Amino acid sequence: MKMRHVRKSQVISYIFVTARTLAVLLLLLLILSGTGFANEIRIGIHGGLSIPNIQGGTNERSEGYSSRLGPYFGFFADYAIRPHLFLRGEINYSSQGGKRNGIQPITSDQLVGVLIPGDLTLYADFNNKTILDYIEIPVMAKLSWGRTTRLFADLGPYIGFLVRAKTVTDGNSLIYMDAEGETPLVGDTYSFDASTDIKGDINSTNAGVAGGVGVEIPFGPGAISLDAHFSMGLTNIQKDVAVNGKNHTGAVAVLVGYSYPL
Repeated sequence: MKMRHVRKSQVISYIFVTARTLAVLLLLLLILSGTGFANEIRIGIHGGLSIPNIQGGTNERSEGYSSRLGPYFGFFADYAIRPHLFLRGEINYSSQGGKRNGIQPITSDQLVGVLIPGDLTLYADFNNKTILDYIEIPVMAKLSWGRTTRLFADLGPYIGFLVRAKTVTDGNSLIYMDAEGETPLVGDTYSFDASTDIKGDINSTNAGVAGGVGVEIPFGPGAISLDAHFSMGLTNIQKDVAVNGKNHTGAVAVLVGYSYPL
């Protein structure tokens, strides 16, 4: 297990070094971009549907999540370095998180008025949706092909700043002493209908890699864009690793946008 952890850390470190190197190279290209080429700047907006999930998981509190749906929207700007190479910057509102339904461990803040004996882990059968909203700022290299209708692909690092974190739960269940739901602690059901702020449990920043592929279609003075976007968090989002384990974010989004040249 220790060897696997070391290798994973090395991979993450390598990705960060590569992303940082890419950003430096892009900056140099931006400064040294040759004469004889008009450095076009395009600005735009995009938005759509995000399909995020909480990934990883190192204990029963952090495992077992599946995808949820959320909004994704923001602004972007493309700076042409060469006819087919752009430096792309974005500022996005990205809804991350996941959901977990069925029997799962419960926390003390979900059991108001119920005495938990010692450090016992208790379980219940209910629906749990975790919503983590970030302002994400990716800086990417963008390659584009075509004369009128253009295909493109982009890739680069991003940093995210947490703006909201909450769980929305619902359902009624007995409280169990085992994960199989065979040994009730008490004979009465408990209501889990609640919205709970968990921002204090989540790290305020998140970093990773973002990118996507798409197409730009001329329309009016600008162009409509359709693209599939992805983001993969590389940092742990949990503050209390000993209790809540380790997780990272991940999402795929389908976006529609419009851009025009300055």
